[in-house]
Amino acid sequence: MSPRSRSAQLVGLLAWLLATFAAAAVGAVAAVDAASFYAQLSKPAWAPPAGVFGPVWSVLYALMAVAAWLVWRSVSSTAGSTARSRAVALGLFGMQLAANALWSWLFFAWHRGALAAVEVLVLLALIVATVVAFWRISRPAALLLVPYLLWVSFASVLTWAVWRSNPGLL
Repeated sequence: MSPRSRSAQLVGLLAWLLATFAAAAVGAVAAVDAASFYAQLSKPAWAPPAGVFGPVWSVLYALMAVAAWLVWRSVSSTAGSTARSRAVALGLFGMQLAANALWSWLFFAWHRGALAAVEVLVLLALIVATVVAFWRISRPAALLLVPYLLWVSFASVLTWAVWRSNPGLL
């Protein structure tokens, strides 16, 4: 495979940003009333204020899109960067994006705390698999996903704690 032109790379970057933020928008639709719902919940003292989530997620989605773009644009002929391995890695990326959006629906729209607590573990597993697959193709891409992995790890503990503290609401 020959290297992509600058214009093709730019279009690719914009496409990955669009796809990633489209998934964010699907989750955001579910979370339209998240601030008021989150305010009603009993939360641990270490839970961040509601205003932290939007900026953090915006940065994480941007990092995720750039990571996917780096894998997509990879043209290395090394064994770890075949077209098939890129397809698998980007397929995992798409699966974790879908799982990410689903969590917002489970937690905020449908108030299904137990399912959200289980689903976030599935999301974590998909993120780990994506990081591993990205690492084989582009180490910078994998490293860009580390803040996301850490945040979702934190969010999984928070999901569990909030669910357990709010049996009447979740």
